[in-house]
Amino acid sequence: MICDVHAHYIPQNFSDFMGERFPPRVGQATKTGIAKHPVSDAAADIDGRLALMDEAGVEKQVLSPHRPLYLPDPAEGIKAAQLINDGYADLAHRHPDRIASYVMLPLPHIDAALKEMERGLDQLGCVGVMMHISCLERSVAEAEFEPIYQEMNRRAAVLFVHPSVTGICSPFITEYGYTAAVGTSLEDATFVLHMISKQIPHRYPRIKFIVPHLGGPIPMLLNRLDKQGVRDHPDLAEPPSVTARKFYYDTVCYGSKAAFGCALEAFGADHLVTGSDYPVLQDYESYKDTFSYIERLGFPKSATDKILHHNAQQLFGFRH
Repeated sequence: MICDVHAHYIPQNFSDFMGERFPPRVGQATKTGIAKHPVSDAAADIDGRLALMDEAGVEKQVLSPHRPLYLPDPAEGIKAAQLINDGYADLAHRHPDRIASYVMLPLPHIDAALKEMERGLDQLGCVGVMMHISCLERSVAEAEFEPIYQEMNRRAAVLFVHPSVTGICSPFITEYGYTAAVGTSLEDATFVLHMISKQIPHRYPRIKFIVPHLGGPIPMLLNRLDKQGVRDHPDLAEPPSVTARKFYYDTVCYGSKAAFGCALEAFGADHLVTGSDYPVLQDYESYKDTFSYIERLGFPKSATDKILHHNAQQLFGFRH
């Protein structure tokens, strides 16, 4: 059975609290964006989500929010994180065989984030930590976030990262209308690059990183990074490609054989895990097709079987 490591969900209490800061609104008469799909905690949406999982052969989803919940006011940021983590934990406790969740952190408030990580992992039963790739337009590789990585390394935690949908804060992307279509993949790539530059995976080797969307353009850049990239980073402890291959990458690529094949060759079958970006892709393909395309691409069964049925399960310690 498949484990979907990259699926989104919006508890109503969190949607109410965030209001227009966290579009689209769930529960309104006219639903827009991802809210058009079963994405809320309404009973009909939960039944619809589980039915789609059954049809696709997905045993378990690991939930995370689509947009960052980071707020500059500490009290608001802590409340937002607690609301969403409590909502996720409640759903996971009601469907323990089907649903799990990451713990979201009230960044950039480090002490509060460490306390919420402890609460999520030790009390709520979260199976990993989730961070967005930037926090209020600051890379999460910056020095102020170092205590977060120290604690995740101590715990040997899974860390799932997700784009903040900023278009890498570049008008070259945002002003040309490619914030979601291309900017998210560039965010994925910048996360990997920033991790390489700051040597965070090398210094904190017990963290198990999951990067979405096959790492964006990273698979095709490994040779270039090892040659030209090290010229500007001469003090790296290891080649960039070595660091990049320590990550796990989810399989969201809109069914592209070229993208999937490039990542498979670059990272190996052991480092690809199944994800859906649910329900974002469902405007373009069925939830079932998000996974079934992998076996249709024609790659060796030994590789696709690992990716579909074993890698994520082993990473999280789920039954498989």
